[in-house]
This record gives sequence, structure tokens and C-alpha cells, in this order.
Amino acid sequence: MIKLGIIGTSWITAMFIDAVIKTKAYDLTTVYSRSQASSEKFLASLDLDTDNVDVVTTLSDLYQNIDVVYIASPNALHFEQAKVAIQSGVHVIVEKPSFSNPTEFEKIESLLATHPDVRLFEAARHVHQPNFKAIQETVAKMDQLQGATLVYQKYSSRYDAYLAGQEPNVLTREFSAGALYDLGVYPIYAALAVYGAPNAVQYLPRLLRKGADGSGVANLFYDNFNVTVIFGKTSNSYLPSEFYGLKDTISVSNIAELEKVTYYDGEGNNNHLGDVPEENPMIRESQDFANIINDPTKNHAEYSQWFQLAKQVNQTLFDLRQSAGIEFPADIKE
Repeated sequence: MIKLGIIGTSWITAMFIDAVIKTKAYDLTTVYSRSQASSEKFLASLDLDTDNVDVVTTLSDLYQNIDVVYIASPNALHFEQAKVAIQSGVHVIVEKPSFSNPTEFEKIESLLATHPDVRLFEAARHVHQPNFKAIQETVAKMDQLQGATLVYQKYSSRYDAYLAGQEPNVLTREFSAGALYDLGVYPIYAALAVYGAPNAVQYLPRLLRKGADGSGVANLFYDNFNVTVIFGKTSNSYLPSEFYGLKDTISVSNIAELEKVTYYDGEGNNNHLGDVPEENPMIRESQDFANIINDPTKNHAEYSQWFQLAKQVNQTLFDLRQSAGIEFPADIKE
């Protein structure tokens, strides 16, 4: 069993724990939080036996007795937490976006080179789903590619607090957050996983009062087509996402959740692709990561592919921010 430690006590951490337990490949051993009371409250909320799970308040204690750490803290904290993990010989699963900018990513890549037995994974759960692989396979068969329109717009549970005058972490530049890095990362990941890195990018954001982006439209430019990405945290959208061939189209109910994927041929006939997703969408990525940790040699090609995709996404997010003049404090520190 892979001994798992956790940083972060939000709903996504609870979902990840549920997923790894269902794979039967991991054993939750340690939870880290700056507040012991917060960790204990979080553990009590889980539907599993946590009597043997340790609660720690320092990273040095966390990394003493685990094989892999799952990091779901605010974006701006990922770099330091991952760095200490790698230096401690601990594998890292970090929620997207993994790091604030390419400088941080390159430093982590250099550190990994000095710790060749350690693996770092970005938890982009949707690209591990069977339905996403069905999209990739179908796009590859299209006679002519004409780009895509990808949509992920969801009202943030913290936007009411923002409207009331507060500054939630997920809507601030200080924590390397905002619409692009919180929600836009899903369709950006999808675009690059299907088409590769773009030649150029442009981002047109709607900024909040302290300079973070609340919503926006991103354009990714390729040789013979463009991809338009629409996302935001200040309203809800129910539009599907679409990938275009010449006359044929793939329609996706939600580019992050992938509940329903439909292929329309040139005559308008439709065919459903893939399967009904698992109730917990993090199971597949959890199993994929476990396979690599348990047999890194056999699964090296997949790991390398995912790592390079994460690096490309990191660069693309940064380039989009640069095109819109959005700076994070993490950029200045570097």
C-alpha cells in the first residue's frame, strides 16, 4: 500500500481521499494543516475509519512517514510544499494549477532531476477519464480540424463573500488565483491534451477590484485553426463545449465533468462516445498515479507524457496572464 499524506482540508481533498480508498492502492496515514483542530474536524467528516491517521502541523512531520503527498492548498503555496516533499524523497500529487509560473515549474523540474526516484503529478482529473480519451481518439480521426469552443463557467461559492467586500483566497492574485487559474485551467488542459501547445495566445479578462480575473475569454492560435475558451467564476453557463471537424462535431456536456460526449457526423447523425462516468471522477487519475509509483519503469512513457503536458499548460497559463497584464506576487519573488 502507498502511504498517503494530505495537505488541505477542502471538499476536493475529501473527494480525493474517497477516490484513493476505492482504488485500494493507498493508505491514508497523515493529514497536515496549520490548525490541528481544523484537521481533526476534517477527519471526523470523512466516511471512513481515521483512528490510525496522524494529524501534524509541520511539513517536516508530514514527510517523515509517507510515500506520496496530495497537495490541495492555495495555489501560491504549492511550490514550497512540493519542493520540501521532493527534497524529502516523497512523491507529489498537486492540484492544478501546479505552480504559479514557469520559473517555479523549472525549479521543480531541476530538483526532480537530482531526486530521480521521485515523481510529480498534476491532478488534472478530466484528462484521465475514459470519455476524454474517446474525445482524443475521435479528434485524431477527423479529416480536417477546425478548432474548438470550450466553456467552463461556474458561479463561485466565494463570490458572494467578494460582493460583500471580502477578499477570498480563490479570487485574489496574492494566492495565484482567479478565473483562469481556478476554472480556465480545465478547458486549457483539454485543449492542449487534444491539440498540443498553441503557437500564440490572447486573454481578454474581466478584472475584479484588486486585479484578479473574475471571468474571461482566451484565444489559442494554432497553424490552421483557433480554440476559443470561455470561463468564469461570477456567473453560470450551461453551454456545451465543441470540437470541430469539417462537417462533423464533438459536443461535450461539460468539459470538466464529461458526463456526456456526442459525435455528430456530416449528416447530423449522432453517436454517444464513451461511458457513463464513475461517481467519483478522481478514481482514474488516482489509479494511474499509483501504477506509476508502483512500477515507474514500466509506466515511464505515460508519466513523461503527463509531465510534459503539465509543463505546457503551466507555460500557456502564464502566457495568457502576460497577454492580459495580470501579475502574481509569486512572479515578482522569482
